[in-house]
Amino acid sequence: MQGSLLRFYVHEKDRIDGRPAWEWLLQEANQLNLAGGSAFRAMAGFGRHHVLRANHFFELAGTQAVEVEFIATDADARALLDTVRAKQADMFFVRMPVEFGRLDAAP
Repeated sequence: MQGSLLRFYVHEKDRIDGRPAWEWLLQEANQLNLAGGSAFRAMAGFGRHHVLRANHFFELAGTQAVEVEFIATDADARALLDTVRAKQADMFFVRMPVEFGRLDAAP
């Protein structure tokens, strides 16, 4: 099946409607009936401001990035992007074409 890999990058402290942005994205995608999604906390990285952040015990809470990822049909990816745009949420995203499917175990 052909579709899109859709990734959003947010910070732990980012909020939409009072919820963490990563959680809001997952809930919105679920309501749109996307097949699934996952959120991953970054170990280290930098963004547009070129501030290197690393996951150390002395880091301030909420400074780490969270990647929220979906593999979806193109129509579902567009619907989720439209939902985010309607909220005027400030977040970076990447959308890439992918082939996806399910490999079943041999009988």
